[in-house]
Amino acid sequence: MAADQLVNADDLEAPLISSAVSYHDEHRSRIRRSTSNTTSQVALIGSNLCPIESLDYELIENDFLKQDWRSRGPGHIVRYVILKWTLCFLVGALAGAVGFFNNLAVENIAGVKFVITSNMMLVRKFGWAFGVFAGTNFVLLMFASMITTFISPAAAGSGIPEVKAYLNGVDAPDIFSLKTFFVKVVGCIAAVSSSLYVGKAGPMIHTSACIASILGQGGSRKYKLTCKWLRYFKNDRDRRDLVTCGSGAGVAAAFRAPVGGVLFALECVSSWWRSALLWRAFFTTAVVVVILRALIDICNSGKCGLFGKGGLIMFDVTSADVTYHLIDLPPVLVLGVIGGILGSLYNFLLEKVLRVYTLINERGHVYKLLLAASVSIFTSCCLFGLPWLASCKPCPAGLSEACPSIGRSGNFKKFQCASDHYNDLASLFFNTNDDAIRNLYSAGTDNVFQKSSVFLFFIASYFLGIISYGLAVPSGLFVPVILTGATYGRLVGMLMGSHSTLNHGLFAVLGSASLLGGSMRMTVSVCVIILELTNNLLLLPLVMLVLLISKTVADVFNADVYDMLVKLKGLPYLEAHAEPYMRQLTVGDVVGGPLQIFNGVEKVSNIVHLLKTTGHHGFPVVDEPPFSSSPVLFGLILRAHLLVLLKKKTFLHARTLVSIDVSKQFSAEDFAKRGSGKHENIEGIDLTAEEMDMYVDLHPYTNTSPYTVVETMSLAKALILFREVGLRHLLVIPKSSSRAPVVGILTRHDFMPEHILGTHPFLLQSRWKTIRLGKSNLIEIFSGLC
Repeated sequence: MAADQLVNADDLEAPLISSAVSYHDEHRSRIRRSTSNTTSQVALIGSNLCPIESLDYELIENDFLKQDWRSRGPGHIVRYVILKWTLCFLVGALAGAVGFFNNLAVENIAGVKFVITSNMMLVRKFGWAFGVFAGTNFVLLMFASMITTFISPAAAGSGIPEVKAYLNGVDAPDIFSLKTFFVKVVGCIAAVSSSLYVGKAGPMIHTSACIASILGQGGSRKYKLTCKWLRYFKNDRDRRDLVTCGSGAGVAAAFRAPVGGVLFALECVSSWWRSALLWRAFFTTAVVVVILRALIDICNSGKCGLFGKGGLIMFDVTSADVTYHLIDLPPVLVLGVIGGILGSLYNFLLEKVLRVYTLINERGHVYKLLLAASVSIFTSCCLFGLPWLASCKPCPAGLSEACPSIGRSGNFKKFQCASDHYNDLASLFFNTNDDAIRNLYSAGTDNVFQKSSVFLFFIASYFLGIISYGLAVPSGLFVPVILTGATYGRLVGMLMGSHSTLNHGLFAVLGSASLLGGSMRMTVSVCVIILELTNNLLLLPLVMLVLLISKTVADVFNADVYDMLVKLKGLPYLEAHAEPYMRQLTVGDVVGGPLQIFNGVEKVSNIVHLLKTTGHHGFPVVDEPPFSSSPVLFGLILRAHLLVLLKKKTFLHARTLVSIDVSKQFSAEDFAKRGSGKHENIEGIDLTAEEMDMYVDLHPYTNTSPYTVVETMSLAKALILFREVGLRHLLVIPKSSSRAPVVGILTRHDFMPEHILGTHPFLLQSRWKTIRLGKSNLIEIFSGLC
């Protein structure tokens, strides 16, 4: 079969979709595709369109690499194991150090800003105070927006959707690059310090994943940082495991929640998991908290500036002995139900806002900056203006804390009040998000806040959190959702009054859990994170109950926030389940063409032509006479490996099998996977006319055991295989031996709903949709039971 011969899947007969569960092959009707597919998978990173590729977690089994594996002794295995644990230690140590630095920088920058503003308020220079406050916020946010826009657009947002997609097998350029790492760290500090309603937890997860990915690049030839040890991690599988540990380390660094970090990686971002990875992830997060503990001890000695004693978000503020009774269950149930409704509404509104922001951001860099500037000014006006609506309250007697708290964080901000009074709303607005959460969680403060102030702060934080996310700055959703949920929970506690024995601080904790469950739909990881945040295990039953209820209620309305963000960014994420309509299709119904095929010994000019005219990254290799008695599928060869062969120019003058030992011409490092987002291209290889007429023996470099499926396999079954194994290519072979040995290749694109439904639009009516509560739904449900 010639290399330029095309096998078009549209010319193949495909089975008609049948409503029956089983049918006989000989009686199947034949159909053609209704429409040609025109969709393409593009990832929206920031607002820049960039092509994406899939990662390949399958081990390549060709003759050359098998020979290299056989040459490795026990010493290689020991070095490989040591390297894995060493890199996990380094990821944990660096993540802990970066998390501490971020927290320290935010505390001091925001603290100085609040102190200067408060000092001006003390001398009644309210106009100057607003100017300094708004101007500082504006400068900080514009700095964050500019470095994100012009240096690394991939650093915008929380980064969790990108990490989640990467661990699902999606490789997009620059999401883990060194410049993205630096912009993420510096931009996050500036954005959070600007009083924008964003958090640093999401960016910290992305930052730690960047650390893991950079460490897993296997060294750098450019900077001569190469070592035989490092070559073991030059594959997608080991890098995936390291990035998984990095994502867990990010949560541990953001919240000092090591167990919560491991569970977050398992529940939210990871698509593949095993017991060995669990142990390494736990080790990584344990290193994080040890590093944090050591650094916090240094700060407690007064060496970290005026505001360096925040404790890195350990809200050890609830009652020592939490007691609750049967009378407390109804309020908790109400918290869960309303939290689910508010969380789903939060996701709905956020999606609408992000679509508008995308239209604005697509118009250019100037519009990105103008959008950030507008949100900054509006936020500063709200934070400075709304506390004037609250009345001053006299300082309570017998407090261990200073009232009013001047020049420091605390529950009692003076703002415009008299010397022995405080403004409770300013105590929430004129603080960092961490300190505001601590104030709301505090026990014994049931009479500190007014209902009107808490309600006003809830409305403001709810909508400011929605409009703040989506700007061209590093920003997270975790902390704003926790803060808004704490406000809502405390408000419910105040409304319950004597009808519950729980104090308002405990209601705030449960409110945070309910809104997190309603928006992010995580249960186990959020439950553990909340418990580690509050350092109170007695809350476990109530937190579990409120999370289960809020998630169940919210699932009725829409998907979780991170799934929504993945879809908005256009990342081709493969779900763990197959939609019902996929069981009506076979792989032969969706496999596309034309299919490009190489001979076992191929002409150089044919290889160059196909690499230049196609974007495919995998090519079937078929042997024909005289190398076999009949056409037979020999295996699959990757584009990256073909580029190595062309670059080394190990060509043959005749169409014969190679007769020399290929291990003397190549090393295993030549075929190692390059770093994420780094790819060779055919345009960089110069070949003479004489070389173009020569041949290459592909047999030693071809993966002789690629995964294959017969064309009659259901698409749903193929999806499960593709995702669970972590494949990049899945070869489709014919049912009949009289046809060509391979009829197509399934890639991630072929499993995307846009591709399937674009090819077979009549399946739209059977597409899975989220069940929504309504009169028609209820009638249909109960009529089916009769």
